[in-house]
Amino acid sequence: MAASDVKPADTPAILALGEPMIEFNQSASDDARQFLQGFGGDTSNFCVAAARQGASVGYVTRLGDDAFGKLFLDLWRAEGVDVQGVASDAQSHTGVYFVTHDASGHAFSYLRKDSAASRMSPQTLPRDLLAGTRFLHVSGISQAISASACDAVFEAIAVARQAGAAICYDPNVRLKLWPLARARAVIEATAREVDYMLPSLEDAQTLTGLNDAEAIVAHYLALGVRVVCLKLGGDGVLVARGEQRTRIAGHAVNVVDATGAGDCFDGAFVARLAAGDTPEDAARYANAAAALSTQGFGAVAPIPRPDAIAAQLKN
Repeated sequence: MAASDVKPADTPAILALGEPMIEFNQSASDDARQFLQGFGGDTSNFCVAAARQGASVGYVTRLGDDAFGKLFLDLWRAEGVDVQGVASDAQSHTGVYFVTHDASGHAFSYLRKDSAASRMSPQTLPRDLLAGTRFLHVSGISQAISASACDAVFEAIAVARQAGAAICYDPNVRLKLWPLARARAVIEATAREVDYMLPSLEDAQTLTGLNDAEAIVAHYLALGVRVVCLKLGGDGVLVARGEQRTRIAGHAVNVVDATGAGDCFDGAFVARLAAGDTPEDAARYANAAAALSTQGFGAVAPIPRPDAIAAQLKN
């Protein structure tokens, strides 16, 4: 057994670092003033997805000392997500976003400026937890919300890598948060420090200027990434490592809402890596999980559990 596999018993095998956000989604009723409260934030969704697959997973973040922060703590505890790395910030608030709907589709409005999570910094990190985990998952959104949070992501990667953890990264491009030139520079620098790169095709095309899937995975492998899982939406996943390429077909499902499908993929993928699967088998499982997650509304409620995923894979 490698030294990196021997970790303290009370440290989750998987950690994610990022920003959770309370969701208010405009209801389908005739009264446009009614909103359904839900949960969002890519890395929070990741944690729930991993936990529902039976993984040992914990979250590193900051919450406002407010009612919304308490709702998140209740959610994570109910889902079995470890909260040792969650800090409360009495000087700030938990991030919130609203989803509204009209004939042109849905629109997002964010109240995240100076959120508690955006006040993360290298000094606020729980270093013992980071040094004890086997997998660390980080996101480009966490890097985009503030300069100090971006620094925290790089520092967390350094601490976890030095202790032998594998680093997983979804660039999750949000150009409303930062300009493309900065996003490209930061994400390219991060890619050089990670083991598993988990971009969507659309994000990767935006970041690299390349259109071809094979050229995109070759680009990230050349930066030193060990495994690239390029998420192709309904067309499945392309898994690349070394000279090996594996194309995994998509699943024919009745898509209701694709919100959080990529996060569900990430959480299920890393959960299966932690369980000992090969990257190809983990991606095959995660591909089915993500497809199933699009059959319900919201990011959290439709995240499937192993029995449903196993049935989908048999089909």
